[in-house]
Amino acid sequence: MFVKSIMKPAHRSYTAQGSTSLSEVLEVLEQKDIEAMPVVVSGIFKGMVSKEIIFRAFFNSTEKMDKDVFLRSTTAGDIAAHEEYHIHDEEVFERTLPMFKGFSVLAVVDQKLQFQGLVTRYDVIEQFESAFGVKKKGVRIAFTSEESSGRIERLGDILKSYHENVISLATFDETDKLARRIVMKIEDNDNIEAFTKKLEKTGFRILSVKDI
Repeated sequence: MFVKSIMKPAHRSYTAQGSTSLSEVLEVLEQKDIEAMPVVVSGIFKGMVSKEIIFRAFFNSTEKMDKDVFLRSTTAGDIAAHEEYHIHDEEVFERTLPMFKGFSVLAVVDQKLQFQGLVTRYDVIEQFESAFGVKKKGVRIAFTSEESSGRIERLGDILKSYHENVISLATFDETDKLARRIVMKIEDNDNIEAFTKKLEKTGFRILSVKDI
């Protein structure tokens, strides 16, 4: 799945223009209860603006002025920061995770840094919830398998023979490089015990079986 498939498009995103005053920015941040906004100048992403960035800019300003005057006279373009907080629209969505550093919002751009939209941490969490079948009831089975060719095919054959309906399936690295941890969620049925015993007989080591 690509970032562009989960992002909010530009016309649905809250952004600040370079000329937008900080008082206007704060008003939007508070009214919409959002943490940060991309700053866009002539369609190009220039960085982020947030309450923290605004407060830091005020207290670090060499021109000591009244807070209200500072907020009215300073623009988002003047203090935009973290121009690296963006991701290309053709990237796979998993790449967003390490990029959510200080903000819960990430700008999406094309190769020329044209602003395309944004991705929120909530959007990404929703995708992982879907991948793990969080919103569907079932039986979660965690087990390990040795690193060998054909292990997924072998698992598929067992699933097919027991007519199991898979809700989600994910694999993870184990500490032991020769093993692989697999977490699978299947629909509840009367075959669970027989199914897990078959897995063990076929070389999979069951770690846990839990109704979720």
